[in-house]
Amino acid sequence: MTNFTNEAIEINELPKFEEVQLRGLHSNYLKVMLFNFSLLIILVLGGFATVFVLKKDIFSINVWGSIFVALILLLGLIVFFTKKSFKKIGYAFRSHDAIYKSGLISETTTIIPFNRVQHVALHQGFISRKLGLASVELFTAGGSSSDLKIPGLLLEEAQKIKNLVSQKINPTAERIESEPTAPLSTDSNE
Repeated sequence: MTNFTNEAIEINELPKFEEVQLRGLHSNYLKVMLFNFSLLIILVLGGFATVFVLKKDIFSINVWGSIFVALILLLGLIVFFTKKSFKKIGYAFRSHDAIYKSGLISETTTIIPFNRVQHVALHQGFISRKLGLASVELFTAGGSSSDLKIPGLLLEEAQKIKNLVSQKINPTAERIESEPTAPLSTDSNE
């Protein structure tokens, strides 16, 4: 008969993820974020410009001017908050898990233990590829989307992280790859 124990853990003795030194994203990723938001604003401005050209008489010139000023102010706010939120993003890898923290107004910290990771992927968008950046995504069981995505990494660093996580989730893969392969048998009985 096996003795089963299930002792209580003191909450104060648990490791504190808040004390982990997080690394920030590469500074070029801020350009990617600003480009994406700028593209959105340009599309909105284009929509309003089209409506202005086709249906000027919907609003008075003062209202159109107010809409234009509001959109420019919105763009300024987006740039301001994007820069502020960029500084709040950080990640770390420990021996047993990955940590990702983000959020300016509502802060979110995600910790994924490696023993729960089933798949790791590396992605590059068009602008990120031009800037030499990539993102690493960790997938756990039961979902079609990633559970943790770390964007804004230098491609070389993202590849190292992908390899690290791959080795953590499948430690025998490295050993199998490094073992010499035996020549195939040429048995005549087959």
